[in-house]
Amino acid sequence: MDADAMDFPTPESDVESVAPESLKARVDDGESVTLLDTRMESDYEEWKIDGENVTSINIPYFEFLDEDVDDDVLAQIPDDEHVTVLCAKGGASEYVAGALADRGYDVDHLEEGMNGWASIYEAHEVTEYDGPGTLLQYQRPSSGCLGYLVYEGDEAAIIDPLRAFTDRYLEDADELGVDLTYAFDTHIHADHISGVRNLAEEGVEGVIPEAAVDRGVTYADEMTLAADGDEFAVGEATVETVFTPGHTTGMTSYLVGDSLLATGDGLFIESVARPDLEEGDEGAPDAAAMLHESLQNKVLPLPDETLIGGAHFSDAAEPAADGTYTAPLGDLVDRMDALTMDEADFIDTVLADMPPRPANYIDIIETNLGQQVADDEEAFTLELGPNNCAASQDALTSDD
Repeated sequence: MDADAMDFPTPESDVESVAPESLKARVDDGESVTLLDTRMESDYEEWKIDGENVTSINIPYFEFLDEDVDDDVLAQIPDDEHVTVLCAKGGASEYVAGALADRGYDVDHLEEGMNGWASIYEAHEVTEYDGPGTLLQYQRPSSGCLGYLVYEGDEAAIIDPLRAFTDRYLEDADELGVDLTYAFDTHIHADHISGVRNLAEEGVEGVIPEAAVDRGVTYADEMTLAADGDEFAVGEATVETVFTPGHTTGMTSYLVGDSLLATGDGLFIESVARPDLEEGDEGAPDAAAMLHESLQNKVLPLPDETLIGGAHFSDAAEPAADGTYTAPLGDLVDRMDALTMDEADFIDTVLADMPPRPANYIDIIETNLGQQVADDEEAFTLELGPNNCAASQDALTSDD
């Protein structure tokens, strides 16, 4: 049974809740944070709140249901520091926090649990962008999803929007005094539900890669199809299509203002793409060879100062000084040996240490193709968890 749907006993103590954004600020500020995660161990191991200054303890909620909680359970929870209790949606954690407060612990609980954590969405200006207009990078810390908003004059475009934040993009554009003209997808995503179709329903021109249609896209007639070399004007800025297959057969990057290449899942600042999410293990070597060709012939010939910005970041990624997960191409070439390997070595490297595939990735792909329908709540639940779209579980970059 879903813990948050249970009718929990009422503890004597009232406990305060903490907003997800407030908890994130504490983590970002380097404050020592102790978390008691009351989800089941399997859910915890798949996805949790991490950080160098975060101590995370996993004790499932059912350990606290008896009036006499086992002393061995309580011994795992520090009684000399503040503890934030969390669960999936906020119900179980409120009960557990109250039970601990009854016993004298200094506790609060996370509003809406990990669902609340997944609702955090931050915008950071890419200060090293030197093209026309202004470029923002959207960041979803819970999953490592990244998107890009470029605006110039009275127009704006969003790259790799998330369905869960459709209203956010429209509200941000309204605040900036611009019209959201285009919504671009780099590829058929396997880790989150795309917002391109939802934005198209709001009057934004949806753009998907022409090469992705053959995967079985059911709504291609409602979209503008982008082919290699196509350019889209956003005020005085341009968004140019750069076809970069490998992660998927339709993978497409977008060069924004001749300054930043939004690479989707082709290249990240800490790794390259995994090649197995479209054709599985059997097709991965051929996809890796295709990715090598794309990087060598389409990405690496760009000027060294071209910023690279992927659609995701992992725990192994280090943000730039402006807080964005971007890096100059020349720096990545210097630090990522995979970018200068021959094809055979590249394939071996890419296939050597792939992480588990994203949770629910088949359902997410079919939803993004339009072959499966999910309402907003189902879509949000499908994409909870890490993205796991990079080729390696660790960074492929070095500090040399």
